[in-house]
Amino acid sequence: MIIYDLECSQGHTFEGWFNDIAAFEEQSAQRMITCPICGDSTVKVKPTSLNVLGNTGATPPPPSPPSPSPSPSPRAALDFITKHFEDVGENFADIARRIHRGEEEQRNIRGLTTSHEEEALREEGVPFFKVQLPKFDS
Repeated sequence: MIIYDLECSQGHTFEGWFNDIAAFEEQSAQRMITCPICGDSTVKVKPTSLNVLGNTGATPPPPSPPSPSPSPSPRAALDFITKHFEDVGENFADIARRIHRGEEEQRNIRGLTTSHEEEALREEGVPFFKVQLPKFDS
């Protein structure tokens, strides 16, 4: 499908979707295309950079990659962590160490550590990361 910018004889602009320019010309000749504002059936394709590019035979540029999803809201992040990570409280360092050694089942955990415990976990190669969780009033 090609989207053309169209204009009626009264100057109103609107879009039309067609398989190609021949489909537009055929429908226009049969007065099948009408302005959605005034009903005028004298319609022409407005020149646009896309139409000029399409009519030159040039290859259009590839579509740009999709933009990354926006970051989740703090509330959504907190809800996700609360739902998918077991709260082990102040036992975080000990349990993380046991999981790392294979002494406990592998699972997502969250909890509290002191700076000394964090340093010891780093030295032992236990993977973890800190997340500052927001506090909400309600």
